[in-house]
Amino acid sequence: MNKKMLPIIFLLTTIFISACGNGTSNNEALPIASQSSSQSASEPALSPSPSESSPETGTKTYQSELGPIEVPANPQRIVTLTNTENVLALGGTIVGVDDWTITNPLFTEKLAGAEVVTVDDLGKIVELEPDLIIADTSSNNIDKLQEIAPTVAYTWGKLDYLSQLLEIGKLLNKEQDAQAWIDDFKKRAETLGQEIKAKIGENATVSVIETDSKEFYVFGNNWARGTELLYQAMGLNMPEKVKTDALGPGYYSLSPEVLSDYIGDYLVLSRSSEGDNSFMQTDTWKKIPAVKNNHVIEIVTEKTTYSDPLTLDYLMNVFKEGFLK
Repeated sequence: MNKKMLPIIFLLTTIFISACGNGTSNNEALPIASQSSSQSASEPALSPSPSESSPETGTKTYQSELGPIEVPANPQRIVTLTNTENVLALGGTIVGVDDWTITNPLFTEKLAGAEVVTVDDLGKIVELEPDLIIADTSSNNIDKLQEIAPTVAYTWGKLDYLSQLLEIGKLLNKEQDAQAWIDDFKKRAETLGQEIKAKIGENATVSVIETDSKEFYVFGNNWARGTELLYQAMGLNMPEKVKTDALGPGYYSLSPEVLSDYIGDYLVLSRSSEGDNSFMQTDTWKKIPAVKNNHVIEIVTEKTTYSDPLTLDYLMNVFKEGFLK
């Protein structure tokens, strides 16, 4: 779904980004707040199909949440205040980008040259001469943005991560590319899930925890950090305690003392690349069975707060290495 900080994420109270699953969009942020990836040969590129590779002129009608809107048939200058990662994955040309996604190491190279803008930077957005703006329905200035260029708004959390990608595909005239990636992703994820279960056991459980060493969060099945991939697409098992407390709301705050109650046979640990890891030296941490058994797969928070094709392909490689090594 990528945004703001409690290590990096935890200090923001509301960040509207798309991607949570089960009624969540493709970006992620902790609720109290929320690659330029190189593709392996097995990962299909989301490149334009022949019918979409030539510039098209004119407009088309897109059925947005706020009603039908005339948008460019083939937008060339897009300002993304949300859904940046999905636009990138589908090859859209971004000239203005939100201030959170630009910090994601997976996207930095792909966003080279794009200007950082917020919904309040109306003058700056005008100077970028966009032919399409993508915003959140909760954003200020939607009407003013519409005066600059056709503005399509999405509600954070309304669509699951794959449906949100497909909607962006429809908007950018790349629906076939989006659907082809979704179909292939589901097959690859199911196959990998089967391979992992064969290695770790059909009943083995996996937890996803995020921390800045002071606060800990356990995630359900739709809060990025690989949760959609692990639980929905790959079909791995969630510990019962996590199901009870985190599956509904999407996340659950933990104290260090109860960590072991929520950690399954395997642990995916999300933490900032610059965060304090002193908690990993404590007896409480070292006594956790998954830690003692070396069943911990670390992921970098800054790279994994979305559930878009670039992030999911990246995480699929991480999990393949982590579980099957």
